[in-house]
Amino acid sequence: MDWNLLAGSEYLAAFLVGLLGGVHCLGMCGGIVSALTFSLPPAQRNNVGSLLPMLLAYNTGRIGGYMLAGGLVGGLGAAFLALGGVENFRHFLQIFAALFMVALGLYLAGIWQGVAKVENAGRVLWRRIEPLGRRFMPVDSPAKALPLGFVWGWLPCGLVYSVLIWTLSAGSVAKGALLMLAFGLGTLPNLLLMGAAAARLARFTRNPTVKQVAGLLVVALGLLLLWRAFAGI
Repeated sequence: MDWNLLAGSEYLAAFLVGLLGGVHCLGMCGGIVSALTFSLPPAQRNNVGSLLPMLLAYNTGRIGGYMLAGGLVGGLGAAFLALGGVENFRHFLQIFAALFMVALGLYLAGIWQGVAKVENAGRVLWRRIEPLGRRFMPVDSPAKALPLGFVWGWLPCGLVYSVLIWTLSAGSVAKGALLMLAFGLGTLPNLLLMGAAAARLARFTRNPTVKQVAGLLVVALGLLLLWRAFAGI
């Protein structure tokens, strides 16, 4: 792997964080996807042609929620950058985001649970947003799955929050949204598979070795971002 290319591509790194963080995604959102799947009539649930539009609609909404949050946080970061010494403050935000990514990797690996405190803080906002999702239940069509996915995209999640902190240093609304889009696309394969093969995939992701390897790879990405921040790349 060309590590210099990876260090220079925040979008590729965000995609990999989403992909590697799938072990956490399945724990947080997998139950929701499974409930969505198993609430469908057996004929629709067991037919890929009928099930796939539901899963795509749910995940499109979820990623749309990520992008909106990324745009908002990216815009907030851009406002902060406009207030002071831009380069120095940008480096500070990049270092902070990289350290948070290392903490996320340790969390995913089950080594340190500090990121869980961020999830707990997000529950205050979630209590206000969650009732909106009930309006689209029961989910019996893609038209309901799409807005429900958008609402559930705001579920308190240390993985999502870690990448959101990263978007603070993105420098603009558009870049913040694109960073979250890349991350969301990274989470997509795991959650699509979860809808189609829930039990088998759940057993795989509960394997401690799988969690540790994925977490340590995220730590490596965080350290790479930290090196990039100090090197001024």
